[in-house]
Amino acid sequence: MTKTFIIIFPALMAFAACSDLLTMRISNRLVLITVAAFFPLAFFAGLTLPLLGMHLGIAALVLVVTFAMFAAGWIGGGDAKLAAAIVLWLGLDLALPFLVYAALLGGALTLLILIVRRYMLPAPLLNVGWIVRLHDQKTGIPYGIALAAAAMLVYPQSAIYQAFAG
Repeated sequence: MTKTFIIIFPALMAFAACSDLLTMRISNRLVLITVAAFFPLAFFAGLTLPLLGMHLGIAALVLVVTFAMFAAGWIGGGDAKLAAAIVLWLGLDLALPFLVYAALLGGALTLLILIVRRYMLPAPLLNVGWIVRLHDQKTGIPYGIALAAAAMLVYPQSAIYQAFAG
């Protein structure tokens, strides 16, 4: 039974990536579920209070920094909140690798979308709402995809994953 706990975070990340791709939104409800799911799993994984405090501290720091990025217009508000929720799960040791992967994957995703936007959509795709929205030059980049992918690259090294996989 406890091995099934390790799929909760990947399922939430898959949902976040799909939601951002299809709607260009990451709902507050999804972020709150991601945060709320962390605490019982951290308890069952045996995270100590000092380690839990470090997870909370780095998540708060990431939230402050990403909200400054949101205020500057560099990322969306949902992306800012999702990044902090992800770091809550990953902790201090994995925050930097996650953020580096997110930056690299986000850059690659941005370049890919900007290149695709230079070309006209094929006629059959003009009736697919999310593709038309994604292709629009005025639309942002669904950075939640990069955040979720980066999270999945480092999640197997996290204390929660290790506790339930081993």
